[in-house]
Amino acid sequence: MFSEILFLLLGLTILTVGAEFLVRGATSIALRLGLSEILVGLTVVAFGTSAPELAVSIKAALGGQGTIAVGNIVGSNIFNIGVILGLAALVCPLVVHLGVVRKDMPLVIGFSLIFILFLFTGSGIARWEGVLLFLLLTGYLGWSFYAGKREAAGADLIPTVNTGGSMTGSISFVVGGLVMLVFGARLFVDGAVGFARGLGWSEAVIGLTIVSAGTSMPELATSIVASLKRQTDIAIGNVVGSNIFNLLCIGGITATIHPLSPGGIGWIDLGVMLGTSLILIPFMRSGFRLNRWEGGVLLAIYTCYLWVLWP
Repeated sequence: MFSEILFLLLGLTILTVGAEFLVRGATSIALRLGLSEILVGLTVVAFGTSAPELAVSIKAALGGQGTIAVGNIVGSNIFNIGVILGLAALVCPLVVHLGVVRKDMPLVIGFSLIFILFLFTGSGIARWEGVLLFLLLTGYLGWSFYAGKREAAGADLIPTVNTGGSMTGSISFVVGGLVMLVFGARLFVDGAVGFARGLGWSEAVIGLTIVSAGTSMPELATSIVASLKRQTDIAIGNVVGSNIFNLLCIGGITATIHPLSPGGIGWIDLGVMLGTSLILIPFMRSGFRLNRWEGGVLLAIYTCYLWVLWP
């Protein structure tokens, strides 16, 4: 049991540092290209902080632990809204970009419905459905970058973050971060599975709780720091973008490598994933802010979900 805990903590540390390197390098590159802060949060930062989920889900699927991979996706999306946005709003009320409410959040709901439909038709998410999910991601990214560049050009936006360093240094951060993510994912999955099985937990509970919360630590750190710095576009964009990446990128790539079945993931889990996204829209539309009391409600929802799941 001690070795499993050691692998779990060491893997989580490497995943977190690797994600930090990846986010730093990728954000620097994106800002050099003239992208706006909200677009960086929705795409580059979201992808970087979702990279641990991708690495862990691929490792789990290749190891025949598809339920952990699906639980990681569903659990991470619930954790991102319930805990990360909840805590970030408690730290500092978050100003919501109009485009997030009108475009990105409806897309999160739509992509969630497609993911659920694929998961519960046939025997799960087949390879061709995984390819389709990934194609939806490329379409979303292409549209986001095109719209973001037009918005930046129309408003004559200047990046607000000092990139510093060189392009070569930024690329080195990206490559180094990716290497650490792959290595950290192997340690983390092995440790989490060994530890949880020692306690008699199912793979579904492992994926929905330990794995999803652990791999969401980069998103948590990024959004809390952004909230403290009053960079609310980054804080919100990171979570919304991460949920889209989890469904389309992680779900798509993982299912393409190895078809995914729902396993022990039930309608309660998927209902909470979809429900938290639906609740978020009226919260965001109320003055286009996420206030502290709304952050408290999101945290309470996640706490109730854990109470139902844990037995």
